[in-house]
Amino acid sequence: MPDGLFDLPEELVLFRDEIRRFVDRELIPVERHVQADGQLPAELKTALSAKAKAAGLWLLDVPEALGGQGLGLLALALFWEETGRTTAVPSRDYSMFGPSVGPILLGLNEQQKQRYLHPVLQGQKIACFAQTEPDSGSDPASMRTRAVREQGCYRLNGVKRFITNADKADFIQVMAVTDPHKGARGGISCLLVDMDTPGVRIASRQQTMMGEQPCEIVFENVEVPAENLVGAEGEGFKLAQTWINHGRIRHGAKSCGLASRCIELAASYALQRKTFGAPLADRQGIQWMIADSYLETHAARLMVYQAAAKLDRGEDARSETYMVKIFGDEMGFRAADRCMQIFGGMGLTTELPVERFWRDQRSFIITEGPSEVLRNALAAQIFRQFR
Repeated sequence: MPDGLFDLPEELVLFRDEIRRFVDRELIPVERHVQADGQLPAELKTALSAKAKAAGLWLLDVPEALGGQGLGLLALALFWEETGRTTAVPSRDYSMFGPSVGPILLGLNEQQKQRYLHPVLQGQKIACFAQTEPDSGSDPASMRTRAVREQGCYRLNGVKRFITNADKADFIQVMAVTDPHKGARGGISCLLVDMDTPGVRIASRQQTMMGEQPCEIVFENVEVPAENLVGAEGEGFKLAQTWINHGRIRHGAKSCGLASRCIELAASYALQRKTFGAPLADRQGIQWMIADSYLETHAARLMVYQAAAKLDRGEDARSETYMVKIFGDEMGFRAADRCMQIFGGMGLTTELPVERFWRDQRSFIITEGPSEVLRNALAAQIFRQFR
């Protein structure tokens, strides 16, 4: 990539085009089979996973040494963008393309990899990630879940909320306070906790407007072996931030894909739908909505590619990832909202993917960092430049 901003290398262009063909050929045609929870029927998902694997779209973010493709964030951004064009891929679940491992599991020691990472890669275990709490969502420094070191173990107590896949998981990556005096600056650690450990229970499930049912997990005097500590004590927040940085790029990239599909749908419909003797496409109000979505998508795409390229080069891209998520998520919601307005009553029906795009995209503005919190973080970065 010559300048890290505009031009994609030829191999990434070919990769993007391959994913786009897969989405157009295999996924968009089955969108009407998406269930209320956002998932495809199990047998259909299994068949599509086999096709994805045959097409070479499997374990994209897993290192080659572990049997994956070891793609960087820019390549993954292209994948998230293209799969974002269809509702057949659940908004927070890419398991159709292989088990999700994330940055944390890849950083386990060899003993932990044998017990947790390899079974995940082989499809024998499912993991979930638990950080959010009832009183600690956007402010992880106020986390209350405690892990107290005792002889040979940590004693874990606390509550985690809005945990995706907790009801399916075999183990949890739990963020907990190990030193309350240090807080987020060296006082939070990550522990691997088996779901069948005494004292671990799912207290409730929250039904969301997206159809998902994240869980609340309670930990009551749970004894976690000391060898289940990930990395060094106090490195948990750093590990979580690595996960979240990837998530912000995913949010922005997915929003670009969703917006692109909404533009395709809206423009095609505007050209064929006539009102008062003329196509909607002749109405300035419609033209401006589509033009605004197009220019905002272009801007967001450049932001995503540039931030991903910086992270691939090992550079600090915190400010860029804040902007990618803020602008991308809000842009995607505006594009879905405009598309729904152009379709009118049909946009409200489940006959089209627009209403699911609209619901999912609205939720992204809240999850993995609300826009208001990220704007505060971005402002802090800006002010540091002028002190």
